[in-house]
Amino acid sequence: MLGFTLSPEQLAEKERAHTFAEKIMRPVARKYDETGEWAVDVYKAAWDQGYLQALVPEDCGGPGASQVDEAIVCEELAWGCAGLYTSIMANGLAMTPVLVAGSPEQKKKWLGMLAEEPKFAAFSLSEPNAGSDAGGMSCRAEKKGDKYIINGTKCYCTNGGYADWYALFASTDPSKGARGTSCIIVPRDTPGLVVGKAMDKMGQRASNQVELYFNDAEVPVENILGKEGMGFIIAMKTLDQTRAAVAAGGVGVARAAFEIALDYAKTRIQFGQPIFANQAISFMLADMAKKIEASRLLTWQAAWMTDNGIKNSKQSAIAKTFATDTAMEVSTDAVQILGGNGYSRDYLVEKCMRDAKLLQIYEGTNQIQRLVIAKEIQQGN
Repeated sequence: MLGFTLSPEQLAEKERAHTFAEKIMRPVARKYDETGEWAVDVYKAAWDQGYLQALVPEDCGGPGASQVDEAIVCEELAWGCAGLYTSIMANGLAMTPVLVAGSPEQKKKWLGMLAEEPKFAAFSLSEPNAGSDAGGMSCRAEKKGDKYIINGTKCYCTNGGYADWYALFASTDPSKGARGTSCIIVPRDTPGLVVGKAMDKMGQRASNQVELYFNDAEVPVENILGKEGMGFIIAMKTLDQTRAAVAAGGVGVARAAFEIALDYAKTRIQFGQPIFANQAISFMLADMAKKIEASRLLTWQAAWMTDNGIKNSKQSAIAKTFATDTAMEVSTDAVQILGGNGYSRDYLVEKCMRDAKLLQIYEGTNQIQRLVIAKEIQQGN
């Protein structure tokens, strides 16, 4: 039997997250978009609410939120500010390899510290010459005795400038391509690790993305998650789980732009009537509304499947692609509805439009998502 209503507890959590986004995030969204500064006060408040450490299991001191709960909260946070949302959400991304493949001791150590105080972790997969192509990875982790010696460069590492540890994907056997990749936890204070400067981005400027440089960086062999060669599997399982949170971010950005455009269309008078009275405008808003509703349901489906242990590679890719494409389309249409005002920084729709683009790129570009979907349907899934 299907149900499409949230529980009383989920409704209360949604309202609490919306209040946080409205009172804490939205008032400073423009400031951090313009400065690109690290929003320490916002993240401390997010940790106080349990958002920064949401996926830390209860037996490690965290809230142990479900993926559906995470999706509900992420929609509201992205409504408040997509850049701030990304930094909060990406903490869960970094945790997930440990959740997927970590031993009980590793979970206690690496996840437990995130529940003790406001701290960040970072997921480090992309390289300057290996984005979507994990098999082209050149960052190398060579086992010598009881240590791994790491050399190479990583890029687009979200939260990397402020992380206490990194879930690093590196090649331990280059001859095997993607199947020779492993996932290793690298502490921030590891000698030989240098954190580069923050990227200067078009949108989501409140979030932090950096390059990481490894020069004979040594970490103990016990920091490997699972076994050597499991990195690609860990990465794919991680992204299957976390793409629902990205999709939820798409819903939140789209909803923010839609609400501004709807209010504007109801109050902007042209030719003696609100512009909403023109079908050219009202039909645009109708299409925006239907895409947002469909995106939310696809997001919840993908999250629900993770919570219930159901393989969701296809559904998470569909949700991520549809919802983030929706964010881009809706925010672009919102700018169009506002006309010249939409292109002005006096309204947030231009920020929504800039922010939405990154959602189509990170955690697997939407072109790669379509490849995933095509492969799944070819296999009859």
